[in-house]
Amino acid sequence: MKTVTLRNGVTVPALGLGTWNIGDSASRRSSEIESLRKGLEAGLRVVDTAEMYGNGRSEDLVGEAIADVRDEVYLVSKVVPSNASYDGVHEACRRSLKHLDTDWLDLYLLHWHGGTPLDETIQAFEDLKDDGLIRGWGVSNFDVDDMEEVENLSGNCLVNQVLYNLEHRGTEFDLLEHDLKSGTVTMAYSPLGQGGELLEHPALREVASRHETSLGPADPAQIALAWVLRRPNVLAIPKAASPEHVAGNLASLEISLTDADLKTLDGAFPSPKRKLSLAMI
Repeated sequence: MKTVTLRNGVTVPALGLGTWNIGDSASRRSSEIESLRKGLEAGLRVVDTAEMYGNGRSEDLVGEAIADVRDEVYLVSKVVPSNASYDGVHEACRRSLKHLDTDWLDLYLLHWHGGTPLDETIQAFEDLKDDGLIRGWGVSNFDVDDMEEVENLSGNCLVNQVLYNLEHRGTEFDLLEHDLKSGTVTMAYSPLGQGGELLEHPALREVASRHETSLGPADPAQIALAWVLRRPNVLAIPKAASPEHVAGNLASLEISLTDADLKTLDGAFPSPKRKLSLAMI
């Protein structure tokens, strides 16, 4: 399995489990828990959640799913900017730990850049790390100028989680390379797009028709995920909504896109020719 190594020396699989919109439905709860368990049993270690996801409902579900395998999980959560003051970070972290029923987070992220000075938020992260409540910290939805500000304050930022998929390639202009050179891992959220429109594109269907996996003929979702995973220093966290989705995501690791495949996808989804505003959803 492809891996990425964080600047603190921790190595994790490059494919993780996202939980946005998971935990909101009682009728889907058992299936969502099973999905996370299936992914973990298959060797996926990274589980990403946030206090904002369902106002803690996602964290509650994740906590239940990983309760007896906590030591095997690389657990990620996020604090919203409105809680990013020094005291707010400490309170939010303890609230997330309670939802997750755990004593520590492996990674704690600032969900996006807000009005609180970054040095205050980073100091809170560092103190949480000293207290053993988190083992590392990072950011989310930060562009190059934001990352430079972080790097001027600290060399301990492990991850920058950003929107990255075939429909949203703006990060390729300068951000992905910047984070690679600085030693910050890029965590790609929504690598399969949102709403299903990306996966209906004829170019993805064309490329999928050229590939087979252990599950059978490849599908557009597996191609879209293989396209993200092909990049160095990128950890993808597609939503893990059902056991079938998790199995399909795992099968994407079997796909090696050819030059012809990449040419087809570039023709349909051109790479950026200029700096774009960082997209986030």
